Amino acid sequence: MTSVSRETSDSSSGGIESTNDVLRRIFGDSQSSLGADLLDESNRLQKVSNADFPRPPRTRIVAVANQKGGVGKTTTTVNLASAFAEAGMRVLVLDMDPQGNASTALGIQHPSGTPSIYDVIEGRNTIEDVVKTCPDFDSLDVVPSTIDLSGAELEIATLDNRTELLKEAVDSYIAATSKKYDYIFIDCAPSLGLLVLNSLRVAREVLIPIQAEYYALEGLGQLLKTIQLVQSSFNPDLDISMMLVTMYDRRTMLSKEVYEEVQRHYPQVLLKATIPRAVRISEAPSFAQSIIAYDPKSAGAIAYREVALEIAQRGAPVHEK
Repeated sequence: MTSVSRETSDSSSGGIESTNDVLRRIFGDSQSSLGADLLDESNRLQKVSNADFPRPPRTRIVAVANQKGGVGKTTTTVNLASAFAEAGMRVLVLDMDPQGNASTALGIQHPSGTPSIYDVIEGRNTIEDVVKTCPDFDSLDVVPSTIDLSGAELEIATLDNRTELLKEAVDSYIAATSKKYDYIFIDCAPSLGLLVLNSLRVAREVLIPIQAEYYALEGLGQLLKTIQLVQSSFNPDLDISMMLVTMYDRRTMLSKEVYEEVQRHYPQVLLKATIPRAVRISEAPSFAQSIIAYDPKSAGAIAYREVALEIAQRGAPVHEK
């Protein structure tokens, strides 16, 4: 079966019209919003498909965190990891959420009792023992989570090194493995407990997804205080390097106002690209896929590639380079 590239065809090749040419021929100079949207998406897809993703000089370890649920945290982890893997990067995802939704979306089976990050935290297994490869991208590895992880916080609470467990496991794995990861993404639990503290201890950067809705900034202050506590207590190299507005609807004033509000408070870290509210993004996990694999030409897939490119081009915080 012939493989079809996700990139648009070159109109000069064999007389085949490009997607842009077809759209212009169909819609011409009409004011159709559908035509304009399709042409815009086609142009953006072509641009990001042809872009070069700069490879980081050292592994970037990014915790995707927000204790507020439903903001697109897991969706962002999964799709950024997939976008980077598609671009040729080697990526590792650590699923630190007991719900295991990142594992599901990346096609990794994780029923209770499966060797997982829980066993790594508890010291029964190493990451090498439990890591799996995403079926859609050979360069994307996943350390899955199971519901068993929900009991870990109580079980490790009395340990002296309770905030160091994940870091020790990750450091050992990176030192031993022949795989040189460009990015490690940690999907944090929607809380501010020990699992999140372990994640922030490992990470060098934090990406905070913020939903484009009325209560977008609610609870953000507490998250920032927790990160500051981690910075001052045991991880001075941790940076809040990125905020990403998700579920953005450009047809509404509310989304625009939320973006502007975040920009007003956090202009240095807010990413310019946004993630649209899109049904296809929500559908993808039910097929055990990221949107990048499930519908690579969709608006959601284009947006996550654009975010990944912006992250790559921005580079790590200065002291990380």
